[in-house]
Amino acid sequence: MIGCMGSPSDTDAHLRTARVDDLPELLRLAREFYDEDGFTTSDDDLDRNFRALFGAETSAHICLAVRDGSAIGFALTTTDLILESGLVAELQDLYVMPAHRGSGVGARLMDESQQWAKQRGAALLEIVVAPNGQDVSRLFDYYATKGFRDEGRRLLTLEL
Repeated sequence: MIGCMGSPSDTDAHLRTARVDDLPELLRLAREFYDEDGFTTSDDDLDRNFRALFGAETSAHICLAVRDGSAIGFALTTTDLILESGLVAELQDLYVMPAHRGSGVGARLMDESQQWAKQRGAALLEIVVAPNGQDVSRLFDYYATKGFRDEGRRLLTLEL
């Protein structure tokens, strides 16, 4: 995985590429994130999927935000080849612990995701906003301030 290049800011948080030995911290953050947003993914599934992502170094990148030796947020970005657009990156997960929101950590993680996607040659960076029964209008507004636009597409899924 290409390294995160975040430097400490007024939050004293720094960004770095996550490693397999960060798995306990990543699982803790992902559990908090998924519980907060109403996702029902099990801990076993999260563990298995993180391990698979660590094995997909050329198409997956996990960046960790660390403050005072503890992980406070992460961003997971992947790439996929799409006929319509070529190589497309997706910022699959972006999470910052509630106590650290508003400090710029999320914006720095998003900037790092964009840089990683550009380095990979991606034409686009996409974000899927899943409401899970919650009002996500604040997320649409937040991402719009970062330059993302809603193309009006809908994501339809079929469980296999």
